[in-house]
Amino acid sequence: MEKTNKIKVGISIGDLNGIGLEIILKTFADKRMMDFCTPIIFASTKALAAYKKNMPINTPVTSVKSVSQCQEGKVNVVNLWKEDIVVTHGIAHKKAGEYAFKSLEAATTALADKEIDVLVTAPIDKDNIQSDAFKFAGHTEYLESKLTGESLMILMTEKLRVGLITGHIPIAEIATSITPELIQKKVDIMYKTLIEDFGIRRPKIAILGLNPHCGDHGVIGKEDDEIVRPTIAEIQKTGRLVYGPYAADGFFGSNTYESFDGVLAMYHDQGLAPFKTLSFGNGVNYTAGLSEIRTSPDHGTAYEIAGKNSADTNSFKTAVFTAIQLFKTRTEYKTLCKNALKSKKQV
Repeated sequence: MEKTNKIKVGISIGDLNGIGLEIILKTFADKRMMDFCTPIIFASTKALAAYKKNMPINTPVTSVKSVSQCQEGKVNVVNLWKEDIVVTHGIAHKKAGEYAFKSLEAATTALADKEIDVLVTAPIDKDNIQSDAFKFAGHTEYLESKLTGESLMILMTEKLRVGLITGHIPIAEIATSITPELIQKKVDIMYKTLIEDFGIRRPKIAILGLNPHCGDHGVIGKEDDEIVRPTIAEIQKTGRLVYGPYAADGFFGSNTYESFDGVLAMYHDQGLAPFKTLSFGNGVNYTAGLSEIRTSPDHGTAYEIAGKNSADTNSFKTAVFTAIQLFKTRTEYKTLCKNALKSKKQV
């Protein structure tokens, strides 16, 4: 593949029986998308043909054996397997999980090897994808094991970025998982990504409390007073604009989040329930903190509408554009830093 300025967007197909391929093919049915990137789907043309059967989706694709053969202006499909595929829309099946992993594994390898510039993942079924090769709670944990860096899950729109201090863990384990070291680490990742990936020179970050009403001075839990507040105070000594803890209900209910560049929630539902209430269908899941860029739509497999040709492409399309913009901003930041170092050496 010739080296050009077109960003190579690798795409893993997610669960074959969900809406993943529908939103992928519908997104790139619009030929204008090729003005911004070169899409590279990791799957097989047989899988796409089986998926499109009995559905009015006619997006043309180009079959290739490797990323190096991909063509600009085309929707490329890197053929990973040759066998025929049976798609049963809306039904969770172990075989679909196997193909989801094959797609993700190949796309992640290409990302790590810099054959593609960014990765956009369609939704997986976190149950049927489990195997000896995939023993992870989700995409985020898998990608962290294959790429350099430590991850931070961020759900985002243009006006709201919510990161998680704890990710896919049981509720029963949250309180014991919250430590000063973990809070500090997640703040560091968010601070760095807001500067390098979003171009915000002096980020302002809010941290939510763990307990209702931030513990009400120990009446509803002591963690906020004994762990969270002292940690925030230590971080503030470094000059970073980090504030909190804020009671989650009032924080979102009063639109206080609009005053911050990033928000760190203590656990999954504390941050993502209000985020999806405010932004569902318009949001993007970004895995910050890693050496490479990965985004995904803010929804799941949506088995209940799979095969009905009714899936909304907005979140997936936004995930593609977000990945492209993040890549450009990060590349520009690295270039500026490199040039700054050269200038200092010359002096």
